[in-house]
Amino acid sequence: MNLASHPDLSSEPDRSGASAPAFEDVLHWGPRFPLHHGGSIEPLRLGWRLAGRPGAPVVLALGGISAHRRVFDLQNARAGWWSELAGPGAVLDSDRVRVLGIDYVGASGESSGPAAGGTFASISSYDQAEALRLLLDHLHIGALRAIVGASYGGMVALAFAERYAQRVEQLLIISASERSHPMATAWRSVQRRIVHFALQLGRPAEGLELARALAMATYRSPQEFAERFAQPARLEQGRFVFPVEEYLLSRGRDYAARYLPEAFLCLSESIDLHAVDARRIGVPTTAVAVLEDQLVPIADMRALAARLPRARLCEISSRYGHDAFLRESSALRPIFECLYGAPE
Repeated sequence: MNLASHPDLSSEPDRSGASAPAFEDVLHWGPRFPLHHGGSIEPLRLGWRLAGRPGAPVVLALGGISAHRRVFDLQNARAGWWSELAGPGAVLDSDRVRVLGIDYVGASGESSGPAAGGTFASISSYDQAEALRLLLDHLHIGALRAIVGASYGGMVALAFAERYAQRVEQLLIISASERSHPMATAWRSVQRRIVHFALQLGRPAEGLELARALAMATYRSPQEFAERFAQPARLEQGRFVFPVEEYLLSRGRDYAARYLPEAFLCLSESIDLHAVDARRIGVPTTAVAVLEDQLVPIADMRALAARLPRARLCEISSRYGHDAFLRESSALRPIFECLYGAPE
């Protein structure tokens, strides 16, 4: 696997690479990309970015529905969705592997997705997996060292391994299972209804703010909220404002400023449509469960590990709940050592 000789990787790396040279582009594939739930995309676009030590094995990093191809950025840490855990010397160490990231199909990045005010087809985790296969072929990557998938990214990783086991050596799955828990689907269904209602009113950004605020309440743990937001409410302009309310709405506004409501609807639905057969996934898998995760209960992670033919289960505790994969570098570092093999 000689990525340096590939025409798309022979130009100068972008300046955010520094000691971890980075290359990015958009794959155009056509004329027709058929979709698992019906319909097609014509043509398919898939934004990608590859960063890390030249010649090192490639690890694909996939996060939640708001993740994108810029996994880490040495010039601007805020630009990387996983900057706390990925980069030179980090938990996902770009001095030891090359880190591949993508813009999900159906999201707000450079990949094919909905336009503001438009509609888009239903997207399956299998569709994301097929787009990834096309990208690996394009980059002449025979097999990935691993896919590290958290939340929606873990669902995509499972779908890819079920379909293309020969293209990945191992999986590291964090807070993702074979299918969504009905309670998690209940919360997301209400979020989508809020956004649809706001779109009908011509106030899409406000709807997305509220939906994201509700989502944030499910991502974190009751323990964290009790520690951070126990202060009394303030009276402002005739109404009481609660500290937790301010936090959630602030996070909602930040999200709505950078994400399309239509893309949120597309990928939120994709999470709840996700369904794979764990018994058909023979790739060695490390599954990481978070005891405080409200969206992917510990019982679901234990059941997934029991059904996977070649799995080990690691359980961690975190006040960050479902968002532990974004924050818990100390707990995750020893688990990630499985990605690197024997010392060089």
